[in-house]
Amino acid sequence: MVKGSQWYLYSYFAKALSFYIYVTLEPVSSINTTIRKRLLKLREMEKTQREEKWNEEEQAEVDIWKYIFGFTEMAVVKCAIDLGIADAIESHGSPMTLSELSSTLGCAPSPLFRIMRFLMYRGIFKGKLTRQGSPGYAQTPLSRRLMKHGEHSMAALILLESSPVMLTPWLSLSARVLANGTSSFEVAHGEDIWNYSASNPAHGQLINEAMACDARVIVPAMIHGCPEVFDGLSSLVDVGGGNGKTLKVLVKAFPWLRGINFDQPHVVSIAGVISGVENVGGDMFESVPKADAAFLKWVLHDWGDNECIQILKKCREAVMENKGKVIIVDAVIEEAEKDKLTDVKLALDMAMMAHTNSGKERTLKEWGFVLGEAGFSRYTVKTIHAVQSVIEAFP
Repeated sequence: MVKGSQWYLYSYFAKALSFYIYVTLEPVSSINTTIRKRLLKLREMEKTQREEKWNEEEQAEVDIWKYIFGFTEMAVVKCAIDLGIADAIESHGSPMTLSELSSTLGCAPSPLFRIMRFLMYRGIFKGKLTRQGSPGYAQTPLSRRLMKHGEHSMAALILLESSPVMLTPWLSLSARVLANGTSSFEVAHGEDIWNYSASNPAHGQLINEAMACDARVIVPAMIHGCPEVFDGLSSLVDVGGGNGKTLKVLVKAFPWLRGINFDQPHVVSIAGVISGVENVGGDMFESVPKADAAFLKWVLHDWGDNECIQILKKCREAVMENKGKVIIVDAVIEEAEKDKLTDVKLALDMAMMAHTNSGKERTLKEWGFVLGEAGFSRYTVKTIHAVQSVIEAFP
């Protein structure tokens, strides 16, 4: 005799077996509508998943080549700067044929054609008919940034980052990431970037030219985006000001400012004479010249938190407590959302890993930490049309 609990189990398995036979043996058209819809939906989902997986694999096959030959874009752009392609087309004043360009530059037509094909494919130059109706090469806003001189030139920054001195540390990036890691730059060159630059004036000059190149972009963005930052100031010390080009632009825009270009003695010793700007040599870790405001452009990202706090404390001591401030021009990495410059900021962070001992790009929270530890009571952040933001810190 079958007990109650056993009868329940027999009944459950019998129903399950009947349902299985019903679903698998009967034609789909005879299954009730609800079950059919569920089966079709399941099949569609499986098909979609297979297609997505296949698309990901296909995309991976394409994307991997970008990393295998990722260096080529920098190398070809450097080649264009070295040859003076953008300068030649700009001087010509109109599109140039391959023959005209190769003759002007002293290049063989065939390899030059291949270089231009690569650059045009990436939108750096564009094709345009000459006055005679022949196919020619023309400038774009991007190609004008490859000119060695000019309002928007970024050539010096490209030449710095593509120099053998700056490229070699990238090959030792893992040394920095490992526990108790060593600076990639020190692995490559035996000393940090600042000592290396001091003992190799040619590389130091590359850095100064690159920073001056950045100043031509960032300072006008500040002047147009947040001129009020300089209201009420009569003096400004540019900490780590290099050859003084940043102050030159600022003093021209705000003639009432008295500028102090402050950097290491070997740097300011070769800085040119600029009207309204005084060159002062020293060590920002020891003291900073007195002024209404201290200005730090692309300086703090070169250092770790402890060094940043030390520099900021010296800057806070240099400005008046009741009306003084420290103006920081550096990148702010957005944690919550991406913007069109997020990729650049993250690449800059990797550059800091490769080229400095402890430098990094910071999030807003990380900026708040170093400013608080340095004794600043409050700060504001202004976004401008540039990679960097403008941070005003108040004692």
